[in-house]
Amino acid sequence: MGPVRREQIVRATVRCLAREGYTRLTMKKVAREAGVSQGILHYYFADKRAMLAATLQAVTRDLDRRVAAAQSRTGRDPRARLGALVRACLGVAVRRPEVWVVFVEFWGEMMHDRRLRDLNTAVYARTRRLIARLLADGVRAGRFRPVDPRRGAAVVLGLVDGLSLQLTFDPDAFTLAE
Repeated sequence: MGPVRREQIVRATVRCLAREGYTRLTMKKVAREAGVSQGILHYYFADKRAMLAATLQAVTRDLDRRVAAAQSRTGRDPRARLGALVRACLGVAVRRPEVWVVFVEFWGEMMHDRRLRDLNTAVYARTRRLIARLLADGVRAGRFRPVDPRRGAAVVLGLVDGLSLQLTFDPDAFTLAE
């Protein structure tokens, strides 16, 4: 029951963050939203920063699964795999904007907490490595012009984040088809 209960609490944290933000997030509100006692909540999480960290990890895992599923339908072509990654991330911004709200709330808090900043650094480093491998494969296959994969990955990730945020907060700015 442990992992199921923990996941239930994390999903409730996502909903609370999306609705009220981190500053109004309380253990009591999350417990109520999850349908558990505050004692159960404290069994899994020491404090709301620990819940925020677990929530970021959960939404990142979910995003990773969506990207992997989208890429699995493209074959091995690096250009198609990169396009699948971008479309999957932007699709989450349209269909599940609460995911990007979690990122925004996390980013605001990480500036004041070394542990959260380290977690963010690890998530971004891993994502840049994944994108850099796609870019390097694409350069070797002649599908992309020669580029430093590490620097190109930082640019691609910045574009994905920026576009995803725009779609989250201003869904009328553009469409996925554009």
